[in-house]
Amino acid sequence: MILTRRAMMAAAAGFAASVPLAGAARSGPAIHVLKDPNCGCCTAWIEILQKDGFTVTTERSFGTLLIRHKLENGIPQNMTSCHTGEVEGYMIEGHVPTADIRRLLSERPDAVGLAVPGMPYGSPGMGPEDEREAYEVFLIRKDGSTEIFSSYQAA
Repeated sequence: MILTRRAMMAAAAGFAASVPLAGAARSGPAIHVLKDPNCGCCTAWIEILQKDGFTVTTERSFGTLLIRHKLENGIPQNMTSCHTGEVEGYMIEGHVPTADIRRLLSERPDAVGLAVPGMPYGSPGMGPEDEREAYEVFLIRKDGSTEIFSSYQAA
């Protein structure tokens, strides 16, 4: 087979066009997480996000700075947990499952974001799912009200 200059140029153009698509298939939504640098459950949640295809960046924050960031971004005090993520204009508070984050990004409600208040055992990053306690994921509306977004029964 003889390769002409035109055939080589066409092959190179086709390859160049496919490279961005290959990268897009591997990378998921980008989420930025503010967390206490010494928190193991925050790190475990981040690892779950990464395994599910999220691109995660982190920022050290703790104490009153982290709490102030949550409140200034519309997370009611009764909805707080240990870490806060930001993804595509939404706040993600606490141990929210990746399936719920993906659903939020798919449905795009007019809201602040999602929260799993406290640190329920068995939620992502908080111990084995097959031993989890029941918990709920809340949608936080922009007026500060909340509603149940999804529920997880005890295992």
